[in-house]
Amino acid sequence: MLVERSSRDAPLRMPGYASEPASMRLAGGTGPLIAALDSRLDPGSIRTGETVRQVHRAGAHVELQVEAAAGALSTWRVDQVLLALPPRLAERRITFDPPLPPELARRWRGTPTWMAPHAKYVAVYDTPFLRDQGLSGAARSQHGPMGGIHDVSMPGGRAALVGFVGVPARARSGLAEDALRLHCRAQLGRLFGEAASRPVADALKDWAADPLTATEDDQDAAGHHAAPPERSASSGPWQDRLIGVGSEWSPQFPGYLAGAVDAAARGVQQCLAAALTTMQAPAA
Repeated sequence: MLVERSSRDAPLRMPGYASEPASMRLAGGTGPLIAALDSRLDPGSIRTGETVRQVHRAGAHVELQVEAAAGALSTWRVDQVLLALPPRLAERRITFDPPLPPELARRWRGTPTWMAPHAKYVAVYDTPFLRDQGLSGAARSQHGPMGGIHDVSMPGGRAALVGFVGVPARARSGLAEDALRLHCRAQLGRLFGEAASRPVADALKDWAADPLTATEDDQDAAGHHAAPPERSASSGPWQDRLIGVGSEWSPQFPGYLAGAVDAAARGVQQCLAAALTTMQAPAA
């Protein structure tokens, strides 16, 4: 692993360390996972390119008002709603009628969205040239702009490095993306040699600038993990009708991909149990 303490000194080469607990990456990223799940679903059950604007309790049902990209509005009527997005984003971006219980709304709004304040840079290379130098691709830097860099090359595929940008979200907002990418390439060149500054492709993803990831509250946040809030109201019109299943609702792995799986499993169990109770309830 390389450690860069300042712009004046050459990076230090230090022994690496094992990741604890052990972690895994999906071959090809999450794209193949999404494609595999999509292939098992009825195409008619998936709606894309639409944004939920309002969730309204209408008697025994819940109505969702959605807006298409062109601005057209439509309404869907359902029995229950599973919120597969961060609590803070749901509370800020969706109007609930009647309003959420005040304490539940406060808890959702106060739950940080993991990685929302951050940005990630990826550089792709034709060959894994770092391996020829005996380097793992891991680096830590106090100079930046990236604070941590990792090798995300796939076996048998192209080589790739990913770095997490250490520049705060508000400071990044005043910097053009091309300029930040230029600084990232220059840093890779300082650390790993000139070849690292010339990737065949690179990309920058700034989650803080993504309205479907971050809110104003995330601009000054540190992006830390927080205790998950309640995923549903304990009483009232939204009890068991509105259930959070985004990763931040997971009590075990909030913010991580594993947390999304955990929160979804718990939310679906609650949804099915509530539906069964409703079916078994005697008619009024």
